[in-house]
Amino acid sequence: MSWNRWYSIKSYVRSTLWLVPFIALLSYVVLIQVLDWINVRYIAMPLWPWGTPGAQRILETIVTLTLTFIVFTFGSLLVAIQVASGQLTPRIIATALLRDNVIRMTVGIFIFTLLFSLGVLGRLEAEAPFFLVGVAGILGFVSLIAFLYLIDHAARLLRPITIVQRLGDLGSDVIETVYPDVFDGRDVPASLPQRLNLPSRTILYHGKSGVILAINLKALVNGAERSEVIIEFTQYVGSFVESGEPLFRLYGDTAKIEKRWLLENVAIGPERTIEQDSTFAFRIIVDIAIKALSKAINDPTTAVLAIDQLNRLLRKVGARRLRVGQRFDKSGQLRLILQKPNWEDFVQLAVREIRYYGAENFQVARRLRAMLENLLQALPEERHPALRAELTLLDDAVKTIHVLPADLALASVADPQGLGAGLSR
Repeated sequence: MSWNRWYSIKSYVRSTLWLVPFIALLSYVVLIQVLDWINVRYIAMPLWPWGTPGAQRILETIVTLTLTFIVFTFGSLLVAIQVASGQLTPRIIATALLRDNVIRMTVGIFIFTLLFSLGVLGRLEAEAPFFLVGVAGILGFVSLIAFLYLIDHAARLLRPITIVQRLGDLGSDVIETVYPDVFDGRDVPASLPQRLNLPSRTILYHGKSGVILAINLKALVNGAERSEVIIEFTQYVGSFVESGEPLFRLYGDTAKIEKRWLLENVAIGPERTIEQDSTFAFRIIVDIAIKALSKAINDPTTAVLAIDQLNRLLRKVGARRLRVGQRFDKSGQLRLILQKPNWEDFVQLAVREIRYYGAENFQVARRLRAMLENLLQALPEERHPALRAELTLLDDAVKTIHVLPADLALASVADPQGLGAGLSR
């Protein structure tokens, strides 16, 4: 199986809800047989004190309960997800909600308990398999506890603070993966390779249009080393690519490298994923902020919560070496050139749209200022020009919007809470 197909399958598995219940179904098929064999061979005395009629009633109750849990869980979650995506952004569905392991595992428990109880119910004869009935009773009790826990978990999961916190965690992990080196005062390596000549060959993409999800960096570097060429990947991860657009430029003797192999090491799908896309978490959090700032919703506190996570992510990415996307082989030869966002891209993505839509709001203007001033204090001098440029734009926007001197003075104060913590300054 090619790498891009394997990656697409893994990405689908991470964001699907039905897989764990399906595994529960397969587990039931095996486990019911094992426990039935144990019951016949080793359980000599009845362990169920209410006899076969009582066992039947208990099993029927468990079946009814678990079936109700399943219907209620899927119905309520679908409605809740639609409401949350409408208030925040639809991009949280696949990124933050469908990947939640608690939801998957509890639904899996419900499915397993339902099937197991039905299987035991079908084995009731003159003498009930009391050991299996006891196991079904335990599973029914576990399902009840899981259902109660799921209600509490779902209520917490769908809050804006939980969503943006989870996105911040995911974005922080991706930044550490994409930019593993700590910033040492320069983003460009000390010794740049010589300027490349015109490419020997250009590889065009021919296939269904979509978004670039990820690329197989290790395989591309190793393949370039074997073929003694330099590969340039012309697109950003997360960008939309159409059939006929250039995807690779090759430098050197390209006869040894196959077009099909190159294309198989690029995963393309219908929507962006977060695994290799260092700006996607920023994009989703900014979307949540500007959606909250719309006149229809008017929820600046949610925008402040989003800025909190943007502050966290900017501190993380500002402390990393955002080198020109280059990969070298073991001998130090340049083998792969990538397109990656720089520091200015991250800062502008995190600040400008929120400033445009939220500068008229005291909470947002004050929290943005607090974020920029915090980053100026926390990050090295080389990161300051982009931050100062955004601070100047924020000053200009606030002066343009707030005509009254008292409002201007209030909006010009840095406040880490948006409104309330900077009044004494």
